[in-house]
Amino acid sequence: MSDYALEARGLTKSFGGFHAVKEVDLKVRRGSIHALIGPNGAGKTTCFNLLTKTLTPTAGQVLLDGQDITRLRSAQVAKLGLVRSFQISATFPHLTCLENVRVALQSNNGTAFQFWRSLKAVEPLNDRARDLLAQVGLAGREDTPATELSYGKKRALEIATTLALDPKVMLLDEPTAGMGHEDVEPITDLIRKVSAGRTILIVEHNLSVVSSLCERITVLQHGEVLTEGTYAEVSSDPEVITAYMGGVDD
Repeated sequence: MSDYALEARGLTKSFGGFHAVKEVDLKVRRGSIHALIGPNGAGKTTCFNLLTKTLTPTAGQVLLDGQDITRLRSAQVAKLGLVRSFQISATFPHLTCLENVRVALQSNNGTAFQFWRSLKAVEPLNDRARDLLAQVGLAGREDTPATELSYGKKRALEIATTLALDPKVMLLDEPTAGMGHEDVEPITDLIRKVSAGRTILIVEHNLSVVSSLCERITVLQHGEVLTEGTYAEVSSDPEVITAYMGGVDD
């Protein structure tokens, strides 16, 4: 088995003559938390979409556990254990916390679209759903509609639904985006907690979160890898400093 849970080799995505991502090489070591950072417009989200097969690459390869998944669809790679969250919370607002997690559990066991099944038929999933809610700090909120949760708690619920898919590799897109200071530390602690036994690739603008969580950091600029290393190494790199100070807006 490869030492790397997730790899990109020469990953490229072109739109006409514009290279949104160009020849990106990325190796995410198994069991690590790895960050993908860069100024606005660097190509981070496009790279995420290529890794999770939301977009098809123009060139290059994506490997999961050494297996080439470049031509697979997003649903297929999710079944293999590569699961992502999105920058905007993707929960069902009018379902309860328990129901949100249960829907994800139904998806994982192949019953997501059996809408004619009675509630009694999905009751065996409730214990696992409660356990996942407890893991993310939502014990006692099982019957609370998602729309009534604070923003930070909604992100915690989204992580619970992601865990329900039993991921080997989790890709987290801006998990602390839009949060107040009081929510950032609990979500950071939660990511650290759920990383046990898993591999995480994270896009995050909050560099204090990156510095506290991530063992390796890859910096993108203009769709290409600028540098890679520890936080101490990349944060002191003159090219990285210049890229952040002179970054252009999306």
